[in-house]
Amino acid sequence: MVKAMIELLERNPNVPKDRIDDVAIAATTQQGDQGLTLGRTAALLAGLPKSVPGFAIDRMCAGAMTSVTTLGSGIAFGAYDLAIAGGVEHMGRHPMGFGADPNPRFLSERLVGEDALNMGMTAERIHDRFPALTKERSDRFAMRSQQKTAAAYAAGKIQPDLVPVAIRSESGWGLATQDEGMRPETNMESLATLRTPFRPHGRVSAGNSSPLTDGATASLLASGDAVKEFGLQPKMRMVSFAFAGVEPEIMGIGPVPSTEKALRKAGLTIDDIGLFELNEAFAIQVLSLLDHFGIDDEDDRVNKWGGAIAVGHPLAASGVRLMIQLARQFEEHPEVRYGLTAMCVGLGQGGSVIWENPHYNKRARKA
Repeated sequence: MVKAMIELLERNPNVPKDRIDDVAIAATTQQGDQGLTLGRTAALLAGLPKSVPGFAIDRMCAGAMTSVTTLGSGIAFGAYDLAIAGGVEHMGRHPMGFGADPNPRFLSERLVGEDALNMGMTAERIHDRFPALTKERSDRFAMRSQQKTAAAYAAGKIQPDLVPVAIRSESGWGLATQDEGMRPETNMESLATLRTPFRPHGRVSAGNSSPLTDGATASLLASGDAVKEFGLQPKMRMVSFAFAGVEPEIMGIGPVPSTEKALRKAGLTIDDIGLFELNEAFAIQVLSLLDHFGIDDEDDRVNKWGGAIAVGHPLAASGVRLMIQLARQFEEHPEVRYGLTAMCVGLGQGGSVIWENPHYNKRARKA
């Protein structure tokens, strides 16, 4: 996390460090080196002045997204001019749910089903509820995610936003310069042979799910006045956002009501969205949203550079990764005015943010 923040500040040299008004960093497992009020500790370790405050956020997978919407709301209110928002998850050290102690009332009073605490089982339940969402469709979506990410890497589209980090393995120290979960050789035949660990003869496998991974993301948020004062080049403008709750047992459909809510608040319809960055916690989660809104599985607007099935889902960090990829695509598509980032959240939630393209030109034509 500290490395990402240092790089963010170096890439924005016009921003005085003492003008950062707040830092919000999310993590799902807030213990050990992910505890101690991450926003404050990361700010100090990244070299920000001691006058800069910070705090931690937890909304599971939508942690970084919530960091952004929380600080963005503060900017809209006039409380902030500049802020840093991001997320981190060291899943190799802090596995998902490690040390968690759910309140026994959840099960004893049947507030949630036992399956609600197992993310893979919630994905299987979406398949149960929507029979048209078959394993073959999930596998095909996963295969295309791998292929699109490999193509994006080959074209050099993703690397500019990455920060190399030191890693240690059995063979010693090395340097990670790209996402390690990519499997460009994936095909339908190999996917069909994978185990379905959450249910015998199920439909959710390692191949159509996101791999567990470590990761961190950071973003700089600025008011319109700060953009002018420091000569910043805005990459996107927040239009609206929304979070919504659903049955925890089928948490993957959460982005459906949160997207409907965000669209309503923005006065837009799904047809106004020209680019989608949807978190691929499971392929079935994305497919359920696409089917709800009548969007084809292979629609070119959706996850143009692949997604979490290929690059991994470091829980609380992923919301800003979606933003980063959408912002880069905005640069390439001036004909697109609005984009959407959306993701499901454990225990039955969804989060969606609608963004406006600062490069939008209504006379532009799709290349």
